[in-house]
Amino acid sequence: MEQIQRKLAEYTASLYNEKILDEQFIQLQQLQDESNPDFVVEVVSLFFEDSERLFNELAKALVSKITEFSILVCKNSNQTNVDFKKLDAHVHQLKGSSSSIGAQRVQRVCISFRNYCDDRNVEGCLKCLQQVKIEYTFVKNKLETLFKLEKQFVDAGGSFPVV
Repeated sequence: MEQIQRKLAEYTASLYNEKILDEQFIQLQQLQDESNPDFVVEVVSLFFEDSERLFNELAKALVSKITEFSILVCKNSNQTNVDFKKLDAHVHQLKGSSSSIGAQRVQRVCISFRNYCDDRNVEGCLKCLQQVKIEYTFVKNKLETLFKLEKQFVDAGGSFPVV
């Protein structure tokens, strides 16, 4: 069990050292207790579900509205059908939910994304949509690995808090 505990501690530390998570995730973990041992997994699962929904909304708001325009035309014209206000609202929601679980890499891309929305920059928004999906997938994989390690630790007889 010591080996699993060490592996879990090292992996968790790496998530903070690599700036994948921030102190907000620690605060989330501190809200978990014996009466609700799956609290963090449940909250993060809701984040995953909400993020997937938001990605669909972002794609609808951005990609489908520019199908009749080429990217070159979009770069040189503000005459797209993109509803930047709606797009920004979706990005703002994603930024807030990623911030609430401490997923700072996703949050940082959302900040850039919102700036491109303010500038009505379609190309920048498209790039940020790709980048935020990449960062989200990265964070999701890291958190799923963390949860698997935590489960191994508990299954081996360990108990929290280990934070």
